[in-house]
Amino acid sequence: MNMLMHPMSDLAVFVRTVDLGSFAAVGAEIELTASGVSRIVTRLERRIGAKLLHRTTRRLVLTQEGETFLVHARSILAAVEAAEADVASVHGRPRGHLFARHRLARLLPQFMDQFPEIAVDLSVSDHRIDPIADQVDVTIRVGPLGDSDLIAARLGEVRRIIAGSPRYLERHGIPEQAADLMRHNCLQLSGFSRLAQWPMFEQGKRIMVPVKGSIRSDSADFLLDLALAGAGLARFGDFLGEAAVKDGRLVPVLSHCHDPDPQPITALILPGRQSIPRVRAFVDFLKASI
Repeated sequence: MNMLMHPMSDLAVFVRTVDLGSFAAVGAEIELTASGVSRIVTRLERRIGAKLLHRTTRRLVLTQEGETFLVHARSILAAVEAAEADVASVHGRPRGHLFARHRLARLLPQFMDQFPEIAVDLSVSDHRIDPIADQVDVTIRVGPLGDSDLIAARLGEVRRIIAGSPRYLERHGIPEQAADLMRHNCLQLSGFSRLAQWPMFEQGKRIMVPVKGSIRSDSADFLLDLALAGAGLARFGDFLGEAAVKDGRLVPVLSHCHDPDPQPITALILPGRQSIPRVRAFVDFLKASI
């Protein structure tokens, strides 16, 4: 099926039209004419049997039905994005392995120094495991949690940053606003089309800025190395570039208008084991360190 004829695409076009305020602006994003975008919204209205937008020569205004439908449309698209993220995590997207390598691996020696009598058996996986079935004392999860009988202890959060090397910024300038990203070489994670848009805030509204760059990769580590070498701007979890930012090899940009998309870091503990000394010591250490 042609994706432009797919109902899910119609929802996305409708939501973007509301967010950007014009058919022309959406058309520029998806390489369609303003009339082509208008026809997509009209097709959606016909399918659901209600008018969603009042069209005037100056602006578009949501109808009452449109306001109701917008809430559902956003929820549906968010669910699709969450499903993509879950599938992506199974196929090596930057989650568990990266967090373990760049944060846990640096912390564990400190823990072992403090508690040399505790032996740690660590399993690193991007697959969702069942801590109860596998009898895992503590599971560290990055991202939203589903319903669970496990005891959850909040450890911190992961936030995304946009950064470039001093050398790159000296040569190409420091972006001051969201639109400036379109004239920069933005290093992108490959895998999903949505990763070619970076979330920003403009006049209080969250927008998605289409970015372009000369290099795409399915490895966040590789993109970090490229950013350090001065190849362009990269967007990644703060723990990934933590050391490079601290010592000045990378410089965060657009912090005032970038959506860092914070995600929780949580320790999940088997019921009844939260009082076991080794478990309590490990979780307390992580709370103080992450």
